[in-house]
Amino acid sequence: MWLLLSPTRLEAPFLEGEPFAFLAWRGLKGTGFVYLETGIGKVNAAMALAAYAARNPVEKALLFGLAGAYPGGPSLGEAVLVGEEVEADLGLKEGLAPLGFPALALGERRYFNRFPLDPGLTGELARGLGLKVAVGLTRDLVSETPEEALALAQRWGASLENMEGAAFARACLALGVRGAELRALSNPAGVREKAHWRTKEALSALARAVRRLLAEEGGARRPPPG
Repeated sequence: MWLLLSPTRLEAPFLEGEPFAFLAWRGLKGTGFVYLETGIGKVNAAMALAAYAARNPVEKALLFGLAGAYPGGPSLGEAVLVGEEVEADLGLKEGLAPLGFPALALGERRYFNRFPLDPGLTGELARGLGLKVAVGLTRDLVSETPEEALALAQRWGASLENMEGAAFARACLALGVRGAELRALSNPAGVREKAHWRTKEALSALARAVRRLLAEEGGARRPPPG
């Protein structure tokens, strides 16, 4: 059973299920999944996951949605998996490490600004869906110019920009949830003129990937013929 999350319902128009409400969030219950619309931003994504996991077992979770493409990154309209998220507006411009305070400590592991998604789950999905794996960058403020986007991409080695991924990845690590992230590139990061966006193509790529994921989940759950 998948816990599916997206920042807005606009990113999940293809999902069908029984509507339900969970605390502050709207959702759907469908075959092989529970879906929550988290709301935009890091706090909303982390709260939705943590609140749901506190009351329900979560086998595996997928955050999906649209993202901005950095120069040299994935093509517009393409869907990719995110293997690692960078929280780029936490601490100094160089991150938290120079301050000496980790954002998360799990045993001997200390995480400053980089948070991996579950590598095993991500690898399975990459192979099953035939998708590339990229590095995502999360900020509360999206890039407003191509120059700003390029500087962030070069500083952190990231390929795409979003507003939720690092918080989701960090919450998954803290909660022990197997988490994966799927993003489709709707626009060049830093370009606000929508004439240059490819939102329709990106939504179609998201729909194809999530539908295939759910179809494979359903097939895996069916007992073998006797």
